Amino acid sequence: MASSTSCLRLENVVFSSTYRKLRQTNANGSVLLSSATCSFSLLSSSLFSPKLALLRNLHPVSSSVPIKASSSTAIAEPEGIKINSVPTKPIEGQKTGTSGLRKKVKVFKGENYLANWIQALFNSLPPEDYKNGVLVLGGDGRYFNIEASQIIIKIAAGNGVGKILVGKEGILSTPAVSAVIRKRKANGGFIMSASHNPGGPEYDWGIKFNYNSGQPAPESITDKIYGNTLSIAEIKMADIPDVDLSTLGVTKYGNFSVEVVDPVSDFLELMENVFDFELIKSLLSRSDFRFIFDAMHAVTGAYAKPIFVDKLGASLDSISNGVPLEDFGHGHPDPNLTYAKGLVDIMYAENGPDFGAASDD
Repeated sequence: MASSTSCLRLENVVFSSTYRKLRQTNANGSVLLSSATCSFSLLSSSLFSPKLALLRNLHPVSSSVPIKASSSTAIAEPEGIKINSVPTKPIEGQKTGTSGLRKKVKVFKGENYLANWIQALFNSLPPEDYKNGVLVLGGDGRYFNIEASQIIIKIAAGNGVGKILVGKEGILSTPAVSAVIRKRKANGGFIMSASHNPGGPEYDWGIKFNYNSGQPAPESITDKIYGNTLSIAEIKMADIPDVDLSTLGVTKYGNFSVEVVDPVSDFLELMENVFDFELIKSLLSRSDFRFIFDAMHAVTGAYAKPIFVDKLGASLDSISNGVPLEDFGHGHPDPNLTYAKGLVDIMYAENGPDFGAASDD
C-alpha cells in the first residue's frame, strides 16, 4: 500500500439515520478501513469458491461426524419422509450460554455430540414454534459448517419442521440470519459460529439459536436445552440424503423442503433501509477517494465485492483478503461485527465526531 494512504479503525461506532454531506478529510482523499469484521455471508462464487472448494476437498463431509444409528427404529413419519429414532445418551458439558454452545471442532465431531444438542433444543421449544414452520440456517464459513448443516437439516425434518432456509454453502452472517428471519417471517434460526474464536480443524466451532424477531434465545430456553441434554434418549433423524448447498433453489422431500438462498439479498435490502446508499456511492465512486476494506479471509469478504464494488461503485482493488476461508487464513476475525460498521467507519471518517460516538468497548 502506498505510504500516502492513511489508516482508520473504529470499533462500536454509534450510527445515525441522518446524514450530512460527506467531506474529504485527507489531503489526498485516501482512507484505509481495516476491519476486524467477519459477520457476512457468501454471495460471489468468484470470491468464494476456488480456495474454499479446495479446503472442502481436503476435509470431506461424508464420514467425519458419527451419528450412531445402527439400532434406530422408524417412528411416526410426516408425508413422504421416513423418520428414524436414533438411540443416544446424555453427554456432559453441553451447557448453553447466551452465545450458544462453543467447543473445539473435535468435540462437536464426537458421536452424537451436535445431534444431541440440536434434538435437545427441539425438545425445549413449544411445538408451535417449529412444527410445520420455517427455520433459517447459516454460519460464518468456518470449518465444520457444511457437515453440521446436513445434521441440523435432517434433525429439523425429523422433528416436523416444514422448511429450512439455508445460506448458500451453509453460510449466513450473524446479522444476516436475523435479517432473513425477519424478512421471511421465519420461526427462528440456527447460527453456526464461534464468534471471534479461531476456525479450523484444530480450533473452535459453535452453535446458537435465534427466535422469530432475530434475537438470541433467552435463558428460559437455553436452560431448558441444557436440562434436556442431561436426559436425552433419542434423536429424531429424517432419512433423507445430504442436500446440495452449492446451488440456489428448493429441494423437496415429501412435505419438507430446503431452500438454498442468496445470503446477501435480504441483508442488503435491510442495509439500504438503514443507510443512504446513494450518498455513500457518491463518495466511493469518486476518482479522488480511495479506501481499503480488509475482510481478513472471513465471511465479510463475500459481501465486500457485491456491496462495496457492485452496489456502491468502489474499485475492485479496495477489497483486501476478500476470499472467505474455513480457517480464516489462520487469522482471528470477529464474525459478530457487521457490514454496517464498515459504512459507519466511512461516515465517521468523513464527518468526524459530529456523526457518531466512538467507543473503546
